[in-house]
Amino acid sequence: MIAITRQKYGSPAVLSVSDLPIPKAKKNEIVVKTHYTTINRTDCGILRGKPYLIRAFTGLTKPSSLVPGTDFSGEIVEIGSEVTRFKVGDKVWGLNDEGLGSQAEYFSIKESKAIGIIPSNSNFDIVACAEGAHYALNFINKIKITSESRVLVNGSTGGIGSAAMQILKHMGAHVIAVANTKNLDRVKSLGADEVMDYQTQDFTLRKEKFHFIFDAVGKSTFGKTKHMLEPKGAYISSELGPNAENLYLPLITKLKGGKRVKFPIPRNCQSSIDYISELVKLGKFAPVIEKTFAPSEVHEAYTYVETGQKTGSVLLKF
Repeated sequence: MIAITRQKYGSPAVLSVSDLPIPKAKKNEIVVKTHYTTINRTDCGILRGKPYLIRAFTGLTKPSSLVPGTDFSGEIVEIGSEVTRFKVGDKVWGLNDEGLGSQAEYFSIKESKAIGIIPSNSNFDIVACAEGAHYALNFINKIKITSESRVLVNGSTGGIGSAAMQILKHMGAHVIAVANTKNLDRVKSLGADEVMDYQTQDFTLRKEKFHFIFDAVGKSTFGKTKHMLEPKGAYISSELGPNAENLYLPLITKLKGGKRVKFPIPRNCQSSIDYISELVKLGKFAPVIEKTFAPSEVHEAYTYVETGQKTGSVLLKF
């Protein structure tokens, strides 16, 4: 089978397209024939082993998994003798943000991991984008959204931001989306109540107050946006921030009271898969997909994602 492999941490140049044996299912595993995976910021972090904290999960000195990949959509072609959740032929999707080796034509995974049946009204490419939706949902679960909530989403065209917008609108929030010029119509179509073009406007100069600010690209800071928050509002970022401030500011701001920083540590991938599956069934969620690459184009794909300029998700199609 074709698989993307790497022997060490580094740039996209360390990746190879290799020929590996098709895995066999152990008694508690399924084997999936992969249709799509995404290449996302988590994959790029695992590729480079940065920030170094990630190596506590992916291998200290070298990758613990030969094959990268964190999410997938595909079809089950083999099940182990003790598998009860699934059967051969099931169309499934799933996620493990610590890595599961899904950037290959086939891979094996324990049935106890975060896996869901693809809704009948969806396609393999639509549900391949699990990572962005998982992080977005974990952002939102850190706070309480009501119909009175005014939320600003910075980075609304990325995989996380575009998912967050759709989830927030489903929950009834009033959403202001910050995007670039070319994507203003796209974010409107996702349900944004208002849009701002960051190429012509500085969103931090807005006068009104927000209950929550989601920095889905991690390019702003609490210090730059604090004045925009309601007295008990919260700033939530997808990145560690300058000098990893988003790791310690949640504690400091909690002790001080008032405006807060919250930093989501994503947990319970299965819960995210289940929640997003229900939104897909209701026609309330459809990820933005910008580009699809073949395995032979994996260097180009990773390099593009690392530019930070992608819109929505980038797929790798097997």
